[in-house]
Amino acid sequence: MIQTDRMLDAKGLACPMPIVRTRKAMKDMLEGQVLEVQSTDPGTVADLQAWAKSAGHHYVGNVQEADVWHHYVRKADNGELQEKKYPVTIMNEQLADKLREPNTVLLDVREPTEYAFSHIPGALSVPLGQLEEKAAYFDKNQNIFVICRTGNRSDMACQTLSEAGFEFVTNVVPGMSGWNGDTENTTGGTK
Repeated sequence: MIQTDRMLDAKGLACPMPIVRTRKAMKDMLEGQVLEVQSTDPGTVADLQAWAKSAGHHYVGNVQEADVWHHYVRKADNGELQEKKYPVTIMNEQLADKLREPNTVLLDVREPTEYAFSHIPGALSVPLGQLEEKAAYFDKNQNIFVICRTGNRSDMACQTLSEAGFEFVTNVVPGMSGWNGDTENTTGGTK
C-alpha cells in the first residue's frame, strides 16, 4: 500500500471537477505532503499530470485498479510553487471570425466522447493526453486555437505547445461550456 497524507474521492466526476477539487485539497495540505486522488474518468490521468506541472506540484504517478485510477500528487514547497496561466486568450465570441482566416487550426483537447457529442465544425480532436505525441504533426507557423469545455485543459495544452516551440497559440475561453455557435454531433445521439 502506498503511504499518503490525504485521500480525495473524485470517482464519478468529469473534467474539470477532479482538478477543481484537487486544487482545493492541495491548499489545505502542508508542503511535501502527498495527496491520493481516486478517479474513474480516464481523462483525469492527463489532466492531473498537466495541472500538477503547471501548478508546480509533483505528479508522482498513478496505479489503476479495475476502473479506478489512484493518482499521487506531492505538494510543492513554497519555493517551487507557482501556477502558470497561459497569457494569450480569446473569447468564444471572437473565435468564429478567427477561424475564417487562412493558416488557422482549431484543436479540441477534450476527451473523444465529449468531442463526438458536440464540437465546432472543423475542429480537430486531440485529447490533452495525446497532445505531446501528436504535436509533431502540426505546423509551428499555423495559428492554433485550443478549446476544451471550460478553458482549463486548453490552458494546459497551450502551455505544452508553447514549450514545444509553437509561437502562435491561443486559449479559447470559456470554451465549449459557453459556445453559442454551430456544433456538430458525430454520434447520431443527442446531448
